[in-house]
Amino acid sequence: MTKQHTVMDSPYGALTLVADDGVLCGLYMTEQRHRPPEENFGPRDDTPFAATEEQLAAYFAGELTEFTVPLRLHGTPFQRTVWEQLLAIPYGETRSYGQLADALGNPQASRAVGLANGKNPVSIIVPCHRVVGASGSLTGYGGGLSRKQQLLDFESGTALF
Repeated sequence: MTKQHTVMDSPYGALTLVADDGVLCGLYMTEQRHRPPEENFGPRDDTPFAATEEQLAAYFAGELTEFTVPLRLHGTPFQRTVWEQLLAIPYGETRSYGQLADALGNPQASRAVGLANGKNPVSIIVPCHRVVGASGSLTGYGGGLSRKQQLLDFESGTALF
């Protein structure tokens, strides 16, 4: 397994992109909770990230609503199942932790869904920001609640970058 990383600018500040054998496995914001140590990102090499950077730029420009870059998501089987559910949440929509637990066939698992959501290694592209509390309230976000609100406002068309 050969890891590389690069850093790109975004409306949220620097984003660190990490690839595992050329496939995106991490997208981390500055000061993000559960961000791995820098030494786990491998050497800086922009080569494997052209498509990811292009798609992120189009997303931030309001021209892209669904990412198609290949992903390699490292986590437990349960975490990967939750992250697959996140990928199914349409642009501009939200789901509650309970709705995701129901979709997984385990209505009592909303807390576990929340924990898996918080460990999502590819923020923005795997849209963990689209998950809200049962009442629609903002709940935890690894990148911070203000960033979560900005992403949701952007996707709902109430704010532009």
